[in-house]
Amino acid sequence: MHFAFTDQQLEFRDAVRQVLAKECTTDDVRAAYDAPAARTARWATLAELGVTGLTVPEDLGGLGLGLVDLVPLVEEAGRVALPEPLGTTVGIAAPLLVDLSAGGSGVPTTPLLTGIAAGALTVAVADARWPGAPVAGADGAEFLLLVDDGPDGPGLHALDGSATTVTPASSLDPTRRLGIPEWAPSADTLLVAGEAARAAIAVTADRAAVTTGAELLGLADTMIALTADYARDRQQFGKAIGSFQAVKHLLAGAQVLLEFARPVVYGAAWALDTRQADAPRAASVAKAYASDAALEAARVALQVHGAIGYTWECDVHLFLKRTWALAEAWGSAGDHRARLLDSLLAGR
Repeated sequence: MHFAFTDQQLEFRDAVRQVLAKECTTDDVRAAYDAPAARTARWATLAELGVTGLTVPEDLGGLGLGLVDLVPLVEEAGRVALPEPLGTTVGIAAPLLVDLSAGGSGVPTTPLLTGIAAGALTVAVADARWPGAPVAGADGAEFLLLVDDGPDGPGLHALDGSATTVTPASSLDPTRRLGIPEWAPSADTLLVAGEAARAAIAVTADRAAVTTGAELLGLADTMIALTADYARDRQQFGKAIGSFQAVKHLLAGAQVLLEFARPVVYGAAWALDTRQADAPRAASVAKAYASDAALEAARVALQVHGAIGYTWECDVHLFLKRTWALAEAWGSAGDHRARLLDSLLAGR
């Protein structure tokens, strides 16, 4: 078995890295704090590269690829704290819509998938565990995928964002565009209900955990790099603080956690793509490892930077805020460890 990405996957990742390094600087992220938007010229550029259609079938204008192909790109998005909802739209919403189109659903999914592939729309997805809670990306998304708990079991619904009232909610990271939709379930919005909905919700939560974990990998990588650069420049007692053993150990410890988390996230993406029986467990392990690694990188970054790390002028705070938000999104490390333990005990 070949435990590595193909040359084509790596070339695609490198191309996206080059584009994002130019199109999504820290100044661009700061600008997005003032005017968060679902789609921008940057999103159109990603669409031209084929990124937005990566998980959409080829006959609908996409590339027909899977999470293994997407995870390195989402990691690059995390590396620059990309304001646009790449992971949510391409890694969570699109695969869900593909699944539902294969099994049949009450709402036509083809227009949504072609729109995603073309970069013409973004989709926000609600976490079914928190009904009524703010939905990331809901404020400004063209479509919303929401869940209700009906008398016959859960239902998955697709709502037109322009026809849905969404109340913006405050967020630690404004670029996540949290919103609380006001809506009423109906036959016109229903995608699937009952046991089929329950199964779709479960696999969507697993994909969300892995996709969010991939973004956390990129965030952790950048926080470690920024902190190492700062430690080389910051002088104390006539020496760069990076020369101090304590600082070296902090950075090395964070890097080790990141290196352990990376293959776990990649492996979970493969398990989901190939529908392995233990894919849900792999997804939980991936999110737990990625959350731990990113939170440790954030802790070390803030400790080494000191109080300046909180300031608007310091770039690292942009990545700290996204990390603190995503570490809890789609289940914290503790949530996923508890889920894994429940699964193992049930298996006995």
